[in-house]
Amino acid sequence: MENAPSPLNPEPRVRLSIPEYAMALAHVASLRSEDPFRKVGAVALDFDNRVIGTAYNGLAPGYNASPDFWIDRDDRRKYMLHAEVNLCSLFTRGNVRLVACTTKPCTSCMQMLCAYGVKAVYYRDDYLESEADLIAKRYSIQLVQLVDYPQVTSPV
Repeated sequence: MENAPSPLNPEPRVRLSIPEYAMALAHVASLRSEDPFRKVGAVALDFDNRVIGTAYNGLAPGYNASPDFWIDRDDRRKYMLHAEVNLCSLFTRGNVRLVACTTKPCTSCMQMLCAYGVKAVYYRDDYLESEADLIAKRYSIQLVQLVDYPQVTSPV
């Protein structure tokens, strides 16, 4: 957002770029995740930079896990739906220009984003186990780490 200079703030605030805007929305979406170990959010923008949808990682809709479910991180991982999977359920192939995720897509999610025709993927946190870089290079998808953007944090 652009703000005029004031006596309290002599420097005008610069308007967010589209990738920064998308990343900030992905960050907010991640706050909805019920996963206590890793909260991931994602957002999709169309070719006019309109938000198609936001999503986050979590369990299948309608499934309410007991508190014991969350204790064993490795055991519960196979049941978690990734933010990108939830996001792709909201659009059809070729309708998305840009996806922003708070974590680099895993190999499977990057493959899925390719299948949906996404041409640009921005992410904040690296995921070393992912082969997203190789997949992006092979299919000429822009894959960019973006860590410098205004973040909204929840109260502590």
